[in-house]
Amino acid sequence: MTEKENRNEEEVTNEEAVETANEQVEVNSPAETSPEDVIAENEEAQVQPAVETDDTNSESMSDVMKDVVDITPGDLVKGEVLAIDNEKQVIVGLGGGQEGHIPPRELASERFDHPSDIVSVGDVIDVVVLRDIKDKEQGSFILSKKRVDQRKVWEELQEKYNNDETVEAPVSKVVKGGLTVDLGVRGFVPASQMDTSFVSDLSQFEGQTYTFKILEIDPNERQLILSRKVLLEKEQAAEKEKALENLEEGSVVSGEVVRLTNFGAFVNVGGADGLVHISEIAHERIDHPKDKLSIGDQVDVKVLKVDKEQGRISLSIKETLAGPWDNVEEELAPGTVVTGKVKRVTDFGAFVEVKPGVEGLVHISEMAHKHVETPHEIVAKDEEIEVKVLSVNPQEERVSLSIKALTENTESAPAKETPKQSSQNDRPSVKQPSLRDEDDEGAFTLGDQIGDQLSGFMDNDSDED
Repeated sequence: MTEKENRNEEEVTNEEAVETANEQVEVNSPAETSPEDVIAENEEAQVQPAVETDDTNSESMSDVMKDVVDITPGDLVKGEVLAIDNEKQVIVGLGGGQEGHIPPRELASERFDHPSDIVSVGDVIDVVVLRDIKDKEQGSFILSKKRVDQRKVWEELQEKYNNDETVEAPVSKVVKGGLTVDLGVRGFVPASQMDTSFVSDLSQFEGQTYTFKILEIDPNERQLILSRKVLLEKEQAAEKEKALENLEEGSVVSGEVVRLTNFGAFVNVGGADGLVHISEIAHERIDHPKDKLSIGDQVDVKVLKVDKEQGRISLSIKETLAGPWDNVEEELAPGTVVTGKVKRVTDFGAFVEVKPGVEGLVHISEMAHKHVETPHEIVAKDEEIEVKVLSVNPQEERVSLSIKALTENTESAPAKETPKQSSQNDRPSVKQPSLRDEDDEGAFTLGDQIGDQLSGFMDNDSDED
């Protein structure tokens, strides 16, 4: 605007002020009041224009604009829950008139039926901005409460790991190679870290809550490896140490069968596992511990030896049972016929179990009335046979048995031929010598007489042969 125009505008303004003052003098002022006095009074009173301005509204809008925060994806902000819509999305006010919404999948890690199970209208919550959106109906941003919660969980877990603290969590499900657990974030337990021994069926742990030790943690990679085995081994070591101190050799204690092997059974006694060798399970001979025991059986055992340095305990079950040779003389008196099982066959006979823990010998000479080349001709291992008790010696733990004593001797021995007894009729007749002449037909020579006698003896020898 030029200087001339400014001057003209000022002149117009002054003229308007004078006219306004004249009007006020005519209407309201006494006769002696001049227009100059009115103008001065108006200036002192700071008369405001008749038209109202929007200064107040301008100030409130300015305040609102000051509250508007520049929000970008990745920001962590606070917001107030305004509503839950029909699609189960949570509408959150972010201040400055800005809004965002939380999809159900971003609300919480745990399962829920309705968002109202997690938040309520009016709650102030921490959310992270995932991205902005063009559709303004549901707000300007997509938000996540779950990821903020998970971030806090990772921080807490990292602190527990640093302080060597344990965590407690329920097992979610079985996956390849192990189990997953829910700690607000997903944790993984390898199958080998769930128990101290191999577990073939991991589904038995689903839905159960256990205490775990954190083996590895990497929040950036969202990796969390847990172990239950480490804690169990630590507990068992403490219990075993206590048990080794309390067990006394020769004492009889109760225990539980926890494991079976080819060479014996492991029994837990007071928190420590001891070995019952297969030879100490029963008085009788057994092929495998499972023939007498099952996992979970409660048994009484005698403590044979405690090796604190090696941490080993030797136990016996048969030492707590009645001896098989007790009262054996009454049960197996000589002449008693019993049924037994052939346990072993040797070159000289067969061992037959006539009662649990008591085996007797059937010597090869007692197997049959006829000649037996080998015992396998008569009996076979595991065969059930009847035997007769010949003798019992409890002190030496020996029982003599017989099979042939149960049968009659049907083999008649061939009669031995006895030499023929000479009788007067069988004897050769010896002629008395006579003094008759040689021409006499009745006469015989000495050679004839001896020859007849020799002939008789030869006949007898031929008959005997």
